[in-house]
Amino acid sequence: MPLFNKKSTKISNPSPPMTKDPHHHAYHHDNNNYKNPPIPTAPSIHDSMSNGGGGGVGVGGHVDSTTVTKPQLVFNCQLAHGSPTGFITGFASVKELYQKIAECYDFSLDEILFCTLNSHKVDMSNLLGGQIGLNDFIFAHKKGRPKEVEIVKSEDALGLTITDNGAGYAFIKRIKSGSVIDRIPHIQIGDHIEKLDGINVVGKRHYEVARMLKDIPTGSTFTIRLVEPMKSGFQGIAPRKGTAGGKPGKQQAYGSGKETLRFKANGNAAIEDEHDDATQCGIDAINSLLDSFMGINDSELATQIWDLGSNKINSMDFAEAIDASDLEAFGFTDDFIIELWGAITDARQGRYKR
Repeated sequence: MPLFNKKSTKISNPSPPMTKDPHHHAYHHDNNNYKNPPIPTAPSIHDSMSNGGGGGVGVGGHVDSTTVTKPQLVFNCQLAHGSPTGFITGFASVKELYQKIAECYDFSLDEILFCTLNSHKVDMSNLLGGQIGLNDFIFAHKKGRPKEVEIVKSEDALGLTITDNGAGYAFIKRIKSGSVIDRIPHIQIGDHIEKLDGINVVGKRHYEVARMLKDIPTGSTFTIRLVEPMKSGFQGIAPRKGTAGGKPGKQQAYGSGKETLRFKANGNAAIEDEHDDATQCGIDAINSLLDSFMGINDSELATQIWDLGSNKINSMDFAEAIDASDLEAFGFTDDFIIELWGAITDARQGRYKR
């Protein structure tokens, strides 16, 4: 998942080398009760966003018509297993977003596993990443049933792709077909990884959890404690298909906006135009490489890598930009940087199709 608030974090204990280059780190981590919301004053709400109007207050409490208030965005939200619609506003990071949702529905922040956009299903293609479209509808997935599973690591790679929610919870984004994990029906996409052999991993980043799984010796047995997302009950509450605004026959238009709210490393959020096709294809290709080489999924990290390489002329300049950034802590090998550069140049030249 995507990173929020801080695009990458220094790794305090890098993995031992796993490539031919003794100076770089390893990359193959394949195993890697509803509260009524405050009612905004008109004209606050227009579909799933608002531009709060009105003037400011001048000296002595008089209304100063020359003072312009900052536009305030309001997003629609529901709990994925079923709830009334809430209005969420006033956040600049994913953790603040989760806090606002928890306050709206009157439960603890740590009950939220992750959010999806425009779908109540555990659909990783709609996972909330480093941005939210201004017309996107947010669905929050709460903690459901916990489970402990004993696993025999019969192969080097478990077949997991791991991401995190940006607020301390790592969870399973993808399971490779035919892998060790794929043969265990109790483990599913969307499950939060809470403990490994009794060690609490809440608060760790996805690459840290992937490294811990990779470091488990092949042939050994370990126990994983998971928490699955809550399921049930949504069908009677979700907007009906084929209706919008009471008019039959028209599809509900979620996520139709061309602008997005992007979370920045400095903790601020900014409204920007959505990525063009070439940029989005490049980011998706980089994220696929992160999946293949590190067993993690992180759209914000992929975006940061794209930004570093999008204006570079050659791979040497790109490598120097990586080394000069906080991504240097990952210790990307020369071969991996060449792969990343190839994805960037292919996207810039239109070789990818969405």
